[in-house]
Amino acid sequence: MKFILGKKLAMTQIFKEDGTVVPVTAVLAETNVVTQVKTKEKDGYESVQIGFGHPKNLKKPQIGHQKGIAEVKTMREFRVAAKDMGDIKRGDKVTVATFVAGDGVQVIGFSKGKGFQGVVKRHGFHGSMATHGHKDQLRMPGSIGSTGPQRVFKGQRMAGHMGNEQITVTGLEIVAVDEAKNILYVKGAVPGARGGMLLISGKGEIQFVREETKPVIEKTVVETKEEVKEEIVTENIVPTEEVKAEEPKVEEAKTEEVVESNQ
Repeated sequence: MKFILGKKLAMTQIFKEDGTVVPVTAVLAETNVVTQVKTKEKDGYESVQIGFGHPKNLKKPQIGHQKGIAEVKTMREFRVAAKDMGDIKRGDKVTVATFVAGDGVQVIGFSKGKGFQGVVKRHGFHGSMATHGHKDQLRMPGSIGSTGPQRVFKGQRMAGHMGNEQITVTGLEIVAVDEAKNILYVKGAVPGARGGMLLISGKGEIQFVREETKPVIEKTVVETKEEVKEEIVTENIVPTEEVKAEEPKVEEAKTEEVVESNQ
């Protein structure tokens, strides 16, 4: 199972090679960081917690939870079975490169909040008849049932808060992947407003990016520098006693030659 968190940008369109137009939604999926790996033995269920975004101010519990890894602003979990986790470790990173064009995905988002709405907009009621005797009753809900129970039944369609609900859309497809800009182009529309968070998941093996190689590279660079320093030090060798002992003899021989020439 592959997954990533992203932010909805806007809808646009992509032209295929045969000239057909595909409506797509651009999703900005910056590098995600694995903040926690939950197991059934320790947490009671199996999941992988990842996060993304650049935080401004973190609370102390959040700082402690993200200690030792790259700090993130928002975190969400994906239910992943132990057999599908592989060698997932805390601190691993997920990029858009884990998806390719043609992957089937599902997207979870939160619909636009519309506040308190009436039954016409919220449930699609047609309203009352626009005839004599129906003044100010065109968009009213009407009767809600018998007065015998003396209560309102659960699930009764009435006016109330509309929107801002979690919605899952399945059967979507990745049309294109822009690794340079960290953008996924998903076919069709996805729930939520611009800037809203999206949870994208699909079938396949996820690819992680680890930074274990960086310290090794730095270590080798340091070792090479030290070797160069050692070579420089070995070139500037201090003369030994034997060399110092030979130097006066050479000078004496030179002085004797000068004296003979003067004579």
